[in-house]
Amino acid sequence: MEKKKHRIFLDSNVILSGLISDRGAPRLILDVLTLDLPVLQGVTGRYNLTEIERNVAKKLPAALVIFHEYLQKLDLDLIPVPFPDELEPFRGAVDDKDMPVLASAAMGQADFFITGDLKLLSQIARQRAFSIRSLSPAGFLGDVLPDILAGGDTGREKGP
Repeated sequence: MEKKKHRIFLDSNVILSGLISDRGAPRLILDVLTLDLPVLQGVTGRYNLTEIERNVAKKLPAALVIFHEYLQKLDLDLIPVPFPDELEPFRGAVDDKDMPVLASAAMGQADFFITGDLKLLSQIARQRAFSIRSLSPAGFLGDVLPDILAGGDTGREKGP
């Protein structure tokens, strides 16, 4: 029986932090995804990548080439920018700027939503309508990844 491929949606801050630092939970998540394990699939949105590219181009333009090379190694499933009607289920639940991110995660059928944005994690936890389990990068590494790699239950209940 083939093992389930868990879809891990990475928020912009996780990807950017992982690229900038050679240590810490975001970098470890990116490194694990480059291993191309059969039980993990990284996912992000075109909206997220545009945000990252804009920040890198503004602050470290010479790093854009490195960013694109590393992005290929991650082999992320890239979700198109959501249409306005696809944002509606998230209106009022989170800040407007985060609606396209959550819509992308939902459209990408992610099992886990990983973000370093504690305010966003708190908003998601409060509204309880988001069916994807949301975690910090450290929470994912400590609470979920070991279970995935062991082939066990990932505790699909939602929560921060």
